Amino acid sequence: MGIFSRRQTATIEPTSAGGTGAPGAYDSAGGVALDSALRGLTGQWTIDRPHSRVGFSVRHAMVTTVRGAFADYDSTLHFDGDRPSASRAEIVIRVGSVDTGVEQRDAHLVGADFFDARRFPEMVFRSTSTVHEGGESFRMTGDLTIRDVTRPVELQLDYLGSVVDPFGFERVGFDGTTTIDRTDWGLVYNQRLAAGGTMVSEKVRLQFDISAVRAGVTS
Repeated sequence: MGIFSRRQTATIEPTSAGGTGAPGAYDSAGGVALDSALRGLTGQWTIDRPHSRVGFSVRHAMVTTVRGAFADYDSTLHFDGDRPSASRAEIVIRVGSVDTGVEQRDAHLVGADFFDARRFPEMVFRSTSTVHEGGESFRMTGDLTIRDVTRPVELQLDYLGSVVDPFGFERVGFDGTTTIDRTDWGLVYNQRLAAGGTMVSEKVRLQFDISAVRAGVTS
């Protein structure tokens, strides 16, 4: 996390806190009971890149799954523990940083058949709404832009918990997932298999495994 390499972090912006943080209080926008621990998370946070993952998985040749991640990205998050509906997030990913563990495959992904990183170096997600579904589950809707094509997506976002670590950092975790059809964003390259089906599935699962520390805390 940032405690090991502060240079590899991305700042999360604060929002104004609201409410008293009392147990059993309700989100004024949705009427869903809020956990007091969630209400206490209002404030400024920093995403810890070394212990977070912005990645994807996709079926290959119909029989296995290829997994990859992006190493270079910037992100901002406004978390409002009193009114989760006021929370929002943005992540800007440099697609040239894709890493699937195979150099030849990575070179193909950043080329014109897929991301075309020379012409479209960034992939961007910007949230448009957040709904607290109850307990530790949220639904975040936003716009995803790939190759200059912008389409709406919906993330399932789960709060994993918070803790003060041995270094004195208050730490919080979230997991976000969604599945998209890559052809909706112009990523249409494929090869047919002799027995039927395709080499690369059109369905891609995006995964956001986020670890963050509260900004301004020193060990």
